[in-house]
Amino acid sequence: MSLDGKRALITGASGALGAAIAQRLARDGATVLLHANSRPEAVEKLAADITAAGGRAECHVFDLGSDESTRQACEAMLAAGPVQVLVNNAGVHDDAVLPGMRAEQWHKVIDVSLNGFFRVTQPLLLPMLRTRWGRIINMSSVASLTGNRGQVNYAAAKGALNSATKALSLEVAARGVTVNAIAPGIIASPMADGAFDKTLIDQLVPAKRAGKPDEVAALTAFLASADAGYITGQVISINGGMV
Repeated sequence: MSLDGKRALITGASGALGAAIAQRLARDGATVLLHANSRPEAVEKLAADITAAGGRAECHVFDLGSDESTRQACEAMLAAGPVQVLVNNAGVHDDAVLPGMRAEQWHKVIDVSLNGFFRVTQPLLLPMLRTRWGRIINMSSVASLTGNRGQVNYAAAKGALNSATKALSLEVAARGVTVNAIAPGIIASPMADGAFDKTLIDQLVPAKRAGKPDEVAALTAFLASADAGYITGQVISINGGMV
């Protein structure tokens, strides 16, 4: 599944899942553009690791919550050519039951996951379409499909991202661009490890374990490949059998 000659932007590459996706796409031949905001040192180390392994990586630090910061970053990336693989992975949690949720908690989660998708995807889309080949992969969540207590904001953001995935796929399919969403379940990470103990995972997940970031990265790499050219407009779950 070669991505030689493709440039791939991974937002939220400073986290465990984004880093795994970046490493996999780099291994498949893509030049990976690594986005971070609050943790630039994490993507700098990731870029060094990818380069040391023979891959190609660049760091792009900008605030997905800012129209101007994201616009400038996209212009800088496009100066070197179109971005043909876009993984909208960045997202945040700020959990609370809705009666106790502050307005800023609602707006922050919606802004990064949903408005961030627009801020990055919209400026990169026309250059991608002109190449008549592209892959847009939006990282959703099982919460968007089943809901989750204390995550009305997060479920709303990811549910809207699923709908945007389906609508955008219809607009760009004839130009060789696919748009899909991945809805992970419980994936091992420092954040998930603190929220889900083994007993709870056994209750929630038929497979009786958390998923691995590399497993989500493998699905992402497949959707980014030429082999997945007839798959578009889909929300694909990877969750160990969770309903």
